[in-house]
Amino acid sequence: MKVSDSIKYVGVNDHQIDLFEGQFEVPLGMAYNSYVILDDKIAVMDSVDQNFGEEWLKNIEEVLAGKKPDYLVVQHMEMDHSANVAAFMQKFPEAKIAASKMAFVMMKSMFGTDFADRQVVVAEGSVIELGSHKLNFIAAPNVHWPEVMMTYESTEKVLFSADAFGKFGANDVEDPEGWACEARRYYFGIIGKLGANAQAVLKKVSAIEIKTICPLHGPVLDSELEKYLNYYNIWSNYDVESEGVFIAYTSVYGNTKKAAEKLAELLKAKGCPKVAIADLAREDTYECVEDAFRHSKLVLASTTYNGEVFPTMREFISHLKERNYQKRTVALIENGAWAPAAAKSMTAQFEGMKDITFASNKVTIKIAVNEDVEKQLDVLAEELK
Repeated sequence: MKVSDSIKYVGVNDHQIDLFEGQFEVPLGMAYNSYVILDDKIAVMDSVDQNFGEEWLKNIEEVLAGKKPDYLVVQHMEMDHSANVAAFMQKFPEAKIAASKMAFVMMKSMFGTDFADRQVVVAEGSVIELGSHKLNFIAAPNVHWPEVMMTYESTEKVLFSADAFGKFGANDVEDPEGWACEARRYYFGIIGKLGANAQAVLKKVSAIEIKTICPLHGPVLDSELEKYLNYYNIWSNYDVESEGVFIAYTSVYGNTKKAAEKLAELLKAKGCPKVAIADLAREDTYECVEDAFRHSKLVLASTTYNGEVFPTMREFISHLKERNYQKRTVALIENGAWAPAAAKSMTAQFEGMKDITFASNKVTIKIAVNEDVEKQLDVLAEELK
């Protein structure tokens, strides 16, 4: 990827990985981005995952063409971006390292050294002049680690945004769903809990003119920036992105599934603007989390199990709670052969969540979908449409 004549991409693509952070499926791989700013002084922006140090250093050498870097800027100490910091410092013994105070504490834990004689400690408002390029540092604590800095290069108006505006997927394959889908899954999976912190940083960057965003994952963004900033504003404020209903169900013998599918059919027939449906036991958990945050209304349909809610449903709701799920309408469908109890259990799990409105209608199934259940589903569809 090209950023500009003086800002070069030196990142790597990972197609060996199956689970990012040990939990997120990444069928299109993953990108670990790094950049070099060429000027009177040269800055390398961030490192890459431990498995790609040799490739990364080779990419840097090719761009430098015999020159030596003056700075390694470390914006984020998570290991997919910092694992090769020590290797870089060993290879380029005259380079200094620029990072936040807390980042150096983390380096001491990670590498056994904080490079005390080569430190440039930066904080909110710090500036490093490279020549015609100027690095302006923006504190971004807890988006999503506490040491995070973003860097604004004010000459070319480039925001090096750390993990913000990143997405799942390597950069050497085309994502058939475009940017938003995997960026949304990435955001809610990893940063979703920290909306207030993301909002605080968005207010800072809204005050500066940005022509290009260079994240640590995913493609460089150099057009339609208002669209990407708007996505992040919606997501971090927990606002509704799409009016519509997401139906998430668990089903043992197919009866609860049948009810969920019937509700989806009724909603579409009544003109609901968007209806999505997912089997929580068979579909990617974080795709389902993404859909729950995206839509204005959520229907949870669960079998009663061991006197409460089905395990995969319980786990799903816990993922929502962990990520500060809020500002949504939630409807419940329960199934139980003799003593349906899933709705009560699901309701209890939502205790403490902000701005959750439960639908006035609840659907109760006793084993199979019959005429009475279909009437209940129709009433619920009418409320939610």
